[in-house]
Amino acid sequence: MLFYPMFAMFMLIFAIGIVTARARFGHVKSKEVSPKYFLLMQGDNIPEAVLKTGRCFSNQFEFPLLFFVVCLAYMVLGLDTLTGCIAAWTFVAFRAIHAFVFLTSNNLIKRMLSFWAGVFAVVVMWIDLFILVSAGSGLNH
Repeated sequence: MLFYPMFAMFMLIFAIGIVTARARFGHVKSKEVSPKYFLLMQGDNIPEAVLKTGRCFSNQFEFPLLFFVVCLAYMVLGLDTLTGCIAAWTFVAFRAIHAFVFLTSNNLIKRMLSFWAGVFAVVVMWIDLFILVSAGSGLNH
């Protein structure tokens, strides 16, 4: 069932949002960042933690959108496959790895590999769904 990996992805996004908010409030409180910076997200000498957490959080609303859409498509169409489920959990796992790397070492190679592994998992989901729909599995014509 794809609801559970979707919920796990939501929780990951929520956790990254909390980390981002803490970094922002902490740096504003310590006067390292002016609150005005957040009006347009423009300014000089912004601490790396503020930039990194903000970018990581924003990133969760880019490619993961395709994950949520394909999960919802499976659910609306009443389709459920082991391939789709494994790929969904794989995506969530690699997004968690991606976020961890992004927020810690920010090692570009590890970040890139975890990103593309997640992309591959969503591609597998879309192909699986395409095959199911093309074959007419469980669909009323």
